[in-house]
Amino acid sequence: MQIDLLSPASFAHGQPHDQFDWLRENDPVHWHDEPEGPGFWAVTRHVDVKAIGRDAATFSSNPTIMIPDEAGGPDLGDHHMMITTDPPLHGTYRRLASPDFVPRAARALQPRIDELAGVIVDQVAARGECDLVEDLAGLMPSYVIAEMLGIPHEDGVALYKLTEAIHSAPESQAPGAGMLAVVEMFNYASGVFQEKKANPTDDLSSRLIASLDDIDFNLFFLLLIDAGGDTTRNLVAGGMQALFDHPNQLARLQADIDGLLPSAIEEMLRWVSPVIYMRRTAMRDAELRGRSITKGDKVVMYYGAANRDRDAFDGADQFDVGRSPNDHVAFGGGGPHFCLGAHIGRLEIAAMLRQILTRLPDMQPAGDAEWLPSNFISGPKHLPVSFTPSR
Repeated sequence: MQIDLLSPASFAHGQPHDQFDWLRENDPVHWHDEPEGPGFWAVTRHVDVKAIGRDAATFSSNPTIMIPDEAGGPDLGDHHMMITTDPPLHGTYRRLASPDFVPRAARALQPRIDELAGVIVDQVAARGECDLVEDLAGLMPSYVIAEMLGIPHEDGVALYKLTEAIHSAPESQAPGAGMLAVVEMFNYASGVFQEKKANPTDDLSSRLIASLDDIDFNLFFLLLIDAGGDTTRNLVAGGMQALFDHPNQLARLQADIDGLLPSAIEEMLRWVSPVIYMRRTAMRDAELRGRSITKGDKVVMYYGAANRDRDAFDGADQFDVGRSPNDHVAFGGGGPHFCLGAHIGRLEIAAMLRQILTRLPDMQPAGDAEWLPSNFISGPKHLPVSFTPSR
């Protein structure tokens, strides 16, 4: 088996499950060469991924959660993005935003999320065709995080396009495009900082600015735009592709949406695994499945691989909208870095899928999906679909 988890070509149609299957069975803690770096350990078993994610003392999120070591970027000094910190600093950052993301806050947003889902489907229902990603799946999270941050909907949509450039493999776009997107995002965030500092309102941006300086706010803003779009956008699009690929499961879900939608969403999260990996850095020597991990080594958790582990899931290779239990790790598998937006993300996903499956019930692919050229985020970038037009 040729193992290459760095090339975006390996993820051109979703997760490379042929490689993951081989690794789990033959080399679950696999040393992976890195052409422009020291290499890393690729971890693919469910139990190991969960253990690493919960042990921040041994496996640190600092200096970065990406495989490449940061190079050529700005010197941030003592400033950090929340996702690249460990406890106790991580908890300090997380507490600034968590009141807006806890289950009670998420439930308070549900009526607005349901309303937005209806508005989004209204915009395409009469057309009979659309791009499922651009016109449906991608709009919901961009609208919701824009409203939470106190910025216009259209700006939320435009900012997410910048995160696609940040995530895309460098070889798939113009030189420096990723860094230019970061700079553009920071420039926009700086404008929000100045405006909300002078005229605070009842939004998440204003609450963060009350506790953060401009650089820390810029980093937090980028993370919220980024993470606020990834899971919902890629899960709704990738989940619908999974339903198209399994028409019996689509029919089963449409026949009992109220009963099966919650379990179907969890199965889509397991099946699609929108976040491909997270990296940690060993803070001390350790051993994992007989492999000697040296202090400073990169250790990479592959969520898509863990989510098809036969030791963790009966019929792991079967897409089952009624699966229960479903201990997937699409949101990180617990630990200090469990996805902050998981509760809101689930509500967004449920609202969009309910609208699509009930109002556009005969939706079908009208062409091949084009997947995001990334080894970090998995999901369709474009997915043309057709359906019977309706009012």
